[in-house]
Amino acid sequence: MRKRTEPVALEHERCAAAGSSSSGSAAAALDADCRLKQNLRLTGPAAAEPRCAADAGMKRALGRRKGVWLRLRKILFCVLGLYIAIPFLIKLCPGIQAKLIFLNFVRVPYFIDLKKPQDQGLNHTCNYYLQPEEDVTIGVWHTVPAVWWKNAQGKDQMWYEDALASSHPIILYLHGNAGRGAHHLCCGAWLLFGVGMSWPGWGDSVGTPSERGMTYDALHVFDWIKARSGDNPVYIWGHSLGTGVATNLVRRLCERETPPDALILESPFTNIREEAKSHPFSVIYRYFPGFDWFFLDPITSSGIKFANDENVKHISCPLLILHAEDDPVVPFQLGRKLYSIAAPARSFRDFKVQFVPFHSDLGYRHKYIYKSPELPRILRPQQGPGSSPDPSMWSELV
Repeated sequence: MRKRTEPVALEHERCAAAGSSSSGSAAAALDADCRLKQNLRLTGPAAAEPRCAADAGMKRALGRRKGVWLRLRKILFCVLGLYIAIPFLIKLCPGIQAKLIFLNFVRVPYFIDLKKPQDQGLNHTCNYYLQPEEDVTIGVWHTVPAVWWKNAQGKDQMWYEDALASSHPIILYLHGNAGRGAHHLCCGAWLLFGVGMSWPGWGDSVGTPSERGMTYDALHVFDWIKARSGDNPVYIWGHSLGTGVATNLVRRLCERETPPDALILESPFTNIREEAKSHPFSVIYRYFPGFDWFFLDPITSSGIKFANDENVKHISCPLLILHAEDDPVVPFQLGRKLYSIAAPARSFRDFKVQFVPFHSDLGYRHKYIYKSPELPRILRPQQGPGSSPDPSMWSELV
């Protein structure tokens, strides 16, 4: 028994030894694997972290760029849609174009009391109102010569109306779409002895503007002046849009054989269609397909023509055109073109027609010609056919 059990014990010992050796090698292998994993944990993320951060940063940058591009594309489509829609809107609603021509809904400057021209430095000016027709009231600034400013203090409307019968020439000033309270009109009034009127719908005047109505109102004021001025000379001065009313008015006066003593056009255009096409606001649509049909025809269909080029062919009185070369609103070439139409006209055969340009270096632009120190000399007419018998008539105005 002992012999048989000894081999078994030896065998068990050998197996245990083998087992312990194999388990030791497995443990060693497991330990090595654990160390490798630990090393990978320690080194792997540290090495991969910059790469992952860079990838995340690129994704965020690409996301932002994509978002910006999508927003820009939406804005572009909206602008393009609006650009295409505006011509159709104006064509369907011609009244919009009329509003843009008159601009009477824009009051510049806004905070101004037209009843108090003294607030604008016009101490020799009276504000009052005339009613040329029912439901229409027009505001008037009546200015007397600056040398009268002391006598004019505190005077009422009747005193100013009586002053029209003095020996001074009178100017009926027809403003553009800037209105009666515009800065250049306030400053220019120092040069004028006469009446500056507002169109219906401008400032504190009541009514709705239209070419026909503006012409009728100007005729009413002219007749009102002539009824109080006797034989004193009366001149009509139009500026910008007011030149269209001025030529309409003078044409009617000539047709009824009561022309004014002279017509002065400051920054005039040929007709409203050419002016609208040349206006800075039309630049973005000037080459739009069907520009005339979309933008110009609605003006005509609204009854707005202001055809200075046609009117001057029927005017029989001295004509003076003033225009600055750097005028950004009414291009200089339109004023020169109007002169080239008027000069050879048969109606001016016995009257003087003069065009006076102002160099762009002077910076008079659209509304500052009144600043020219040469204006008194320019307004003094030369003797000749059709000139006033009083050679000092223009010097009386300044």
